[in-house]
Amino acid sequence: MASTLLAPRSGIPLERLMQMAVERGYSAQGEMFSVADMGRLAQEALGCQAELLCGGLGGPNRDRVLHHLVAGHPLLVPYDEDFNHEPCQKKGHKAHWAVSTGVLLGVQGVPSPGYAEDPELPGLFHPMPGTPCQPPALPDEGSAGTVYLLSKQGKSWHYQLWDYNQVRDSNLQLTGFSPSRAADGREYVVPAGGVRAGLCGQALLLTPQDSSH
Repeated sequence: MASTLLAPRSGIPLERLMQMAVERGYSAQGEMFSVADMGRLAQEALGCQAELLCGGLGGPNRDRVLHHLVAGHPLLVPYDEDFNHEPCQKKGHKAHWAVSTGVLLGVQGVPSPGYAEDPELPGLFHPMPGTPCQPPALPDEGSAGTVYLLSKQGKSWHYQLWDYNQVRDSNLQLTGFSPSRAADGREYVVPAGGVRAGLCGQALLLTPQDSSH
């Protein structure tokens, strides 16, 4: 997913990434319960920069995440996955990874020059490739339903639009290990401090190695 954006000419198969994770001791079954380990894996496998974001996706981190996505860079975020792949809150028992590669912003007026209106969806504007444009003013954090992330879960074939606040809230409540996994007799790699220490309120901002972002 993220590899196609960061290294489109040398996309790495998922099987190879899983093999590397197991060889490095980050995973036993393909699971990844540490954002820090995922960052190290991304840096090695994709040759990218991976900035560990702590403290959740809200507050001062919100603008950083949105500007990162507006600049065209992917976000890797752990969250609880519902039956339809969308974010939910299961205390970390359904923890999975998602990649966000774009953002849909609800704004008050027509964006500044550098944006073109979609020919099929009036009122939807896209940045024009190769044209300098000023990032739009970001909606207030308290404005519900104005920010959506273009995201997909690791094993899903389809992108979806997820409400930013739902992703934020799901990421912030990853605190426990799934009882069903604990009882299945299989081995998992869980960091010291458990799921809370490894995943809760954390995400990765990925950028190409030569990016100044």
